[in-house]
Amino acid sequence: MTRTAVAIGSRAPYKKIVGLMAEWQVSALPVLAGEGRVVGVVSEADLLQKEAFRRKEPGYEPLGKASKAGAVLAEDLMSSPAVTVHADATIAEAAQIMARKRVKRLPVVNEIGLLEGVVSRGDLLKVFLRPDTELAAEIRHSVLDQMPSPARMDVVVEEGVVTLRGRLRDRAMAPLLARAVQAVEGVVDVRMDLDETPGTPA
Repeated sequence: MTRTAVAIGSRAPYKKIVGLMAEWQVSALPVLAGEGRVVGVVSEADLLQKEAFRRKEPGYEPLGKASKAGAVLAEDLMSSPAVTVHADATIAEAAQIMARKRVKRLPVVNEIGLLEGVVSRGDLLKVFLRPDTELAAEIRHSVLDQMPSPARMDVVVEEGVVTLRGRLRDRAMAPLLARAVQAVEGVVDVRMDLDETPGTPA
């Protein structure tokens, strides 16, 4: 996440919000209250309601979400409650929240809801830049070495795609092994190339 996150107060005016988004090149801003508790988020979509309804007839009263067209302060523009993620969440959990809620950025909060930073789609994708050698070493140490039944397997990683080659003593462990490797941050895909020769019974 980005710890130096720009945020606004609930009384921030429309023009200031637009200016901050342009200055910091972000598509959404957390709205804070009190000592830093996240109470909402103002996004580009919220701000664009004003332009969408700008040419309506005088006296037109927009309803529902479109009522933001007449808003001038963050507290009236924001989407609330804010979609946030806790600081101890995994990258996968943050990605799932973004996909489910269809947002591009998530405020990161602590256990009492205070802002600690912001995570974006770009931040989450950086995990896939981990070197192949680093991924292979982690898979050997945190997955293969921790298996209850020793596995005689080679790990090959190319462009984030992991291929496990060798023999498992218990082939029923293959799906569990694949899921464990897929859970390693930075793994793009997992392929199994298992020796068809049965292993020695446990």
